[in-house]
Amino acid sequence: MYYELKKRAFEANLQLVEYGLVVLTFGNVSQIDREKGVMAIKPSGVAYKQMQPEDMVVLDLNGRVVEGSLRPSSDAPTHLHLYRFWPDIGGIAHAHSDFATSFAQAGAEIPVLGTTQADFCPGPVPVTRQLIEEEVNSDYELNTGRIIVERFRLLDPAHFPACLVSGHGPFAWGKSAQEAVDNLLHLEKIARMAAITRLINPETEELKSYLIKKHFARKHGPQAYYGQRKEK
Repeated sequence: MYYELKKRAFEANLQLVEYGLVVLTFGNVSQIDREKGVMAIKPSGVAYKQMQPEDMVVLDLNGRVVEGSLRPSSDAPTHLHLYRFWPDIGGIAHAHSDFATSFAQAGAEIPVLGTTQADFCPGPVPVTRQLIEEEVNSDYELNTGRIIVERFRLLDPAHFPACLVSGHGPFAWGKSAQEAVDNLLHLEKIARMAAITRLINPETEELKSYLIKKHFARKHGPQAYYGQRKEK
């Protein structure tokens, strides 16, 4: 019934492997069908080489499994919470890639040190606070989604398509599962570059605000001119 939705989620999950963002069974990607009110996500603990499109688990937005015989990813409540709060996103990706996760473990934002990051978002990649013990012991994965939304109280998720969960790792999103994975790859790239830059020169200053604004606007602003025109 939901084969096309599951196929898109399946293909995006395999991209995590192709991009080198995951090892073993770490990581997960989901895609939502807003019209049908359902989400397809990777099954929990299943090796990527063994997965097939039909293995994807479909849940409604209340977390009830509506199609699939396997357990959904343990991070499903995090995905569902973000979908409920941000109606414009269509896909979410999560992994434990080396550099983005290292920033998350350090509880540190990724500073804008160059235009590669300014093309991605108009400021430092945000990091959440750590969950308190009570939040971990009660609805841990749901509360992970809640602290991401909390961190974005003054930020636009369309402009900042990723977040670092302190002590945990990165989540990224986009208009589709594929775009979410692409954003996760971009995030890992800029995290790696930021870490290397500060190793080379610990005193490197953040990029000037006017240069950040220019690079972000030329790619994402109302008068964007990066790339080719899209046919309407």
